[in-house]
Amino acid sequence: MEKILQIDNLTKSYGKTHAVRGVTFDVPKGSIVGLLGPNGSGKTTIIKTIMGLLAGYGGTVTIGGNAPGPAANSSISYLPDVAHIPTWFKVSQAIAFFADFYEDFDADRAIAMLGAMQIPISKQIKTLSRGMQEKVQLSLVMSRRAALYVLDESIGAVDPASREFIIDTILKNFDGEGAILLSTHIIADIEPILDVAIFLREGEIVLHDDVDKIREERGMSLDQLFRPTIKCQPLK
Repeated sequence: MEKILQIDNLTKSYGKTHAVRGVTFDVPKGSIVGLLGPNGSGKTTIIKTIMGLLAGYGGTVTIGGNAPGPAANSSISYLPDVAHIPTWFKVSQAIAFFADFYEDFDADRAIAMLGAMQIPISKQIKTLSRGMQEKVQLSLVMSRRAALYVLDESIGAVDPASREFIIDTILKNFDGEGAILLSTHIIADIEPILDVAIFLREGEIVLHDDVDKIREERGMSLDQLFRPTIKCQPLK
């Protein structure tokens, strides 16, 4: 199976703090991979390295055969863990901005998604609730025809009902020609859509396997497994 993202022995330190230590995994085409772990476990450091936002790391990272940087980023649709669209934009202006900036952006798809979420495109983003702002950003990101969608804590700021709707939106707008890397510390809601789970603790992978295999072999859900991870009990 074609591997869209490959990471081999990734390490990254901030001074004496080891944020990521010897992380190795890949993301095959057509898969939804969960990068799971508590805050501070290294998820965002890994994602920022993929996006070319961090330098001075060890190991190798390739996206479609390219190292992190402009060439790789052209094939990645990225939703960071902080707001990245000017809030003074109207939603319609944000759509126009994405259409101008990304050749693979489908404006009609974005408008349809926002309409399904009952978000008026005439509104300024700053007038919307935080949850609605998250939905706008997710809609724009998922409306690109990208090889890799990277979603960093994309459901953490919204209420449970909205999470269900957002997850359904991700599934309906994922055509299987690309892949999704989804980072979160909220496991229960996203577990049903994952093909592969990667558990991180203190910058290291403590478990990496197919979700169905994990559940079958361990006799519990990912959410049940995640809780002992927080308590620093061994998963292996």
